[in-house]
Amino acid sequence: MELSAEPIIYGLIFLAVLLLVEGIYLTVFGKSISLNSRVNRRLELLEKGGGREQVLEQLRKEMTQHMKSTSIPLYSILAGKAQKANIAFSPSQLVIIMLVLSGVAFMALTLGTETEAPVRILVSLAMGIGSVYLWVNNKAKKRTTMIEEQLPDAVELMVRSLRVGHPFASAVAIVAKEVPDPLGTEMGMIADEAAYGRDMGEALKHMAERIDMQDLRFLAVAVAIQQQAGGNLAEILDGLAKVIRARFKLFRRVKAITAESKWSGMFLSLFPLVALVAINVIEPNYYDDVKEEAVFVPACIAVGVFLVANIFVMRALVNIKV
Repeated sequence: MELSAEPIIYGLIFLAVLLLVEGIYLTVFGKSISLNSRVNRRLELLEKGGGREQVLEQLRKEMTQHMKSTSIPLYSILAGKAQKANIAFSPSQLVIIMLVLSGVAFMALTLGTETEAPVRILVSLAMGIGSVYLWVNNKAKKRTTMIEEQLPDAVELMVRSLRVGHPFASAVAIVAKEVPDPLGTEMGMIADEAAYGRDMGEALKHMAERIDMQDLRFLAVAVAIQQQAGGNLAEILDGLAKVIRARFKLFRRVKAITAESKWSGMFLSLFPLVALVAINVIEPNYYDDVKEEAVFVPACIAVGVFLVANIFVMRALVNIKV
């Protein structure tokens, strides 16, 4: 029995390329870009000597640059997630990284496999683009989840600040100093923009649309209504914090209930692919007797279509909105 190591080599090369993306990102921007830091990125940039206006301009450019570059080839599929993830790389830099990683993957495939050159080119391009996409998607999910977790505490901090007599702009500035990334930097930008004359409600609405989060839209609407109609903003935000926390608690409960279904769907979606790789590793000549048949290629295409459809159906079944 002859074992083929090429599928394993492909997997290891793709994993190495994926880790290389994170390594490049941390090398270029250092720890200031990490979401695990206790001091948010805006305060760290200010402590390094950057002026308030200069830091605001830099952060604003990072947070809006991706959606302005959807005309770049292959980048439109990445722009929305890159904006949610607040990737500090510019769009052109991300495209260059895709090409560099594709080149690294091509060299690794050339050294580690005997695959023909056209196949190596296609696979290396898929690895370079796919690794960046998966990395950005993971960053976007992590950042969105952290903002959702931080928001109730941030709103309650605003409520306490308002009740002791601070104006709303000062309450937002306090949140910007006390809350770590990612929400701390977002609130710091709003505080800076308000200091330079921008309407607070408009700034909150823009942030909610950019991050695409329903709870932030609730906050923006509450502030806008209070600005126009008046009222006790502390009481409004206190009620909003309770609603957000209740929604988050319900979301966690739904997530726990559907966890088994999600893992079952993932297993059913990945098992055929794992089985196919295992068969080719254990018995590379397994399909030799049938691959010359006329129906072999159409049957493979049909199976591939069903596998892709299965992934979307499984995701739709367990994707419960709260």
